[in-house]
Amino acid sequence: MENMIFYGKRVCFLGAHPDDIEIGSGALIAQIAGKTDIRCVTFSDNQKNPELKNLVQEHYASMETLGISRDQVILMDFETRRFQHLRQEILEEMVSIQRSFQPDIVFVHSIADIHQDHKTVTEEALRAFRGTTVLGFDVIRSSYGFFPSFLIAVTEEEADRKVLALQQYKTYAKKYYFDPAITRATLIRNGAICERQYAEGYDILRIVATFGQEDN
Repeated sequence: MENMIFYGKRVCFLGAHPDDIEIGSGALIAQIAGKTDIRCVTFSDNQKNPELKNLVQEHYASMETLGISRDQVILMDFETRRFQHLRQEILEEMVSIQRSFQPDIVFVHSIADIHQDHKTVTEEALRAFRGTTVLGFDVIRSSYGFFPSFLIAVTEEEADRKVLALQQYKTYAKKYYFDPAITRATLIRNGAICERQYAEGYDILRIVATFGQEDN
């Protein structure tokens, strides 16, 4: 079986909170880190909650585990659970990223995600990146009715890197969705859908493509 090959010179991952991007796309990031120009943008650092004071350093450590350096990470300070009231400011930040980075592919929260902050990030991303392919990742704790229609095969090593990246979040060690067994089960289930060992799953929010043929 042959996989469809896709590529972007610049790839942008957008998440509402630290951990979202790694939960949704950690194995894929491990696969493409060092092969293309990546930006990982998180809109809230959650630092208004005193119980989450270690989250910023855990986020950087998690990204480093996936092969992403600090200069590839953008961490903003929008207030958690108030994104709906700040959507214009969030849109303006995205438009700035679109102009300066000009990503070929954007990964963001699934359209099936019901978290109020996640929904706002996705809705504004579809406005900011109108001429760009946009794929939606699954954050298991808040996605309802999600079914992957775009599956990206990943290796066992990349699955292991995702598990290790999520283990950097000591703050969330007791959360069920950080259980390595759940992470692996999700990757295995997505792999089973497309008859591969492991896969990351996405829904298709927008595909911009050109059909090409090999020269004979």
